[in-house]
Amino acid sequence: MTDEIFRFDGYIFDFEAHVVSVDGDKVILDCTAFYPGGGGQVCDTGMIREFKVTEASYNKDGDIVHIVPGNDLKPGDLVWCSVDWDRRYGLMQGHTGEHLLFGSLQRQCEDLNIVKIFISPDVKYVIVDKDLTWEQIRAAEDFANKAIADNLSVTHSIMDRDDPELEKVRIKLDKIGEDEEITVVAIGDIDYSACSGVHVLETSELGMLIVDRKVKAGKDGYEIHFKVGEDAKRSAIALSNIALETIDIIGCKNEDTAKAVANMKQDLELKNRLLKDATKQIVANLHPKDVGGTAVYSAIIPGADRNVMNDTMESIRSNGGVGAFVSVSETLSVMLASGNGKVDCRTILSEVLGAFGGRGGGKPNFAQGGVQDASKSEEVLKALVSAVEKAIL
Repeated sequence: MTDEIFRFDGYIFDFEAHVVSVDGDKVILDCTAFYPGGGGQVCDTGMIREFKVTEASYNKDGDIVHIVPGNDLKPGDLVWCSVDWDRRYGLMQGHTGEHLLFGSLQRQCEDLNIVKIFISPDVKYVIVDKDLTWEQIRAAEDFANKAIADNLSVTHSIMDRDDPELEKVRIKLDKIGEDEEITVVAIGDIDYSACSGVHVLETSELGMLIVDRKVKAGKDGYEIHFKVGEDAKRSAIALSNIALETIDIIGCKNEDTAKAVANMKQDLELKNRLLKDATKQIVANLHPKDVGGTAVYSAIIPGADRNVMNDTMESIRSNGGVGAFVSVSETLSVMLASGNGKVDCRTILSEVLGAFGGRGGGKPNFAQGGVQDASKSEEVLKALVSAVEKAIL
């Protein structure tokens, strides 16, 4: 098996090794500092001689396979290798930051559990099984950054499966083979986690940690995105500028921003409910025109609720009728649905909207599009109805 240098010292990124085997782009060395990825952290990249290493991973025999496109290496070659240090160090910071962040979050919510983590150069997040308030996240950030300022040691140790101290370690024993070593990473007394990844030696190396996004991760829980180091500083500045611009637009005090936005959201939700009800009322009172035995519905509806419009169109179409609706806001949104095979919605809508500088597309029985000039609503609807009548008759 490959001798894994990264397990003993994550700061070694230049090393010498012998080539054990070569199978096309796949190269196995007798020792390597290339981390093959795992525990949510992506693998290292770098160089073997002058050839790029684009990926590293374990094979079924437990050896680390390096993907080295276009290499001319041969078994027995002595080669000088180099891990992309800037990339590696960023991953070390990110993985250590994940441990510190979760340990800090768990102090705000004791029964919080990790579902998944992902650490790459561009994206870093932890998925947790419970929704956390921004107040809890802010408290966790404060705790984490205090730990960074305190420059706590990040240590590695090997523990046995029957070690009683294993009770305080975050670990999934069912994921670890009976014959595998259990490597535990400790950040002071803040967090103990079973992990075989690469980490920094001291928390001060993180510089700074900031949570910059929280999103629902489907059935898995909630993604807490974060940044560390210089990326955290840049993100903090960017978020500060966005917040200040938003405050300026709203016209409120800094400390009142969240409340002001919440009130605006509540007002918008109320207006949307009223708009939905109004749209339902309008379409319920529509009277169709009989065109050759086909019921043709048409209307101009200011700011129509799209869901109500879609439901209405489906009802008209399923009953063999034709619906032509124009919704007016800053631009025109146009829908055409047909349960009559003579009316090709896609063709008609494309031709009509094209005459007004707009565009549309869809299927023969349903199409939609738009026109930039909102003042053309009556002309657009008239042209649509005319084209529909012509197709039917």
